[in-house]
Amino acid sequence: MSGYFKDIYDGIATAMVGMKITWGHLFTKSVTIQYPDVKHDIPERVRNRLYVNMDDCIGCDQCAKVCPVNCITIETAKSLPTEDLGETSTGNKKKLWVTKFDIDIGKCCYCGLCVFPCPTYCIFMTDVFEFSEYKREDLIYKFATLTEEEAAEKTANAVRQKQEQEEKKKAALEAKKKAEEESKAAEKQKPETGENEGADQKAPTT
Repeated sequence: MSGYFKDIYDGIATAMVGMKITWGHLFTKSVTIQYPDVKHDIPERVRNRLYVNMDDCIGCDQCAKVCPVNCITIETAKSLPTEDLGETSTGNKKKLWVTKFDIDIGKCCYCGLCVFPCPTYCIFMTDVFEFSEYKREDLIYKFATLTEEEAAEKTANAVRQKQEQEEKKKAALEAKKKAEEESKAAEKQKPETGENEGADQKAPTT
């Protein structure tokens, strides 16, 4: 019989504990804000959507190499000797055309590891955290400033320059090899001539 009343007491006590919490919040001031018109202050070191300042990018590929989820894709093309790409805000000389710089923010884990290796500080985390999309491909951000036609042209120029350099290098190696062969042939003929002259001098006279 005592267990019966104890169960009743425990049930009422438990309900009163819950009601105490409910009544305590019922008469406190509301902390709800009118989002999105009103927003909370974001911490200074918050990690949200990435941004790349292409004016400072030198195409070093350091951010892509360190990314643990491979969400950064970079393609570059070497500039021609006649092209001047200028300098970054940090004074670094730009030598590569960045034909592609894509970040798949859908893969990003917001670790911030890509920010620290950048020598020109061109990639950084922003305070933007609202970027939902209806299509998966819309989460791929393309930061390259070159058009597809310009990127193709720069890539073709870089390939052509590389081929020309390889052809010049090959021609130089062939010329060097030919010169070495001619030099060896000339050295091989000298001893034979000397031996014949020595034999003629030592031949007995009648």
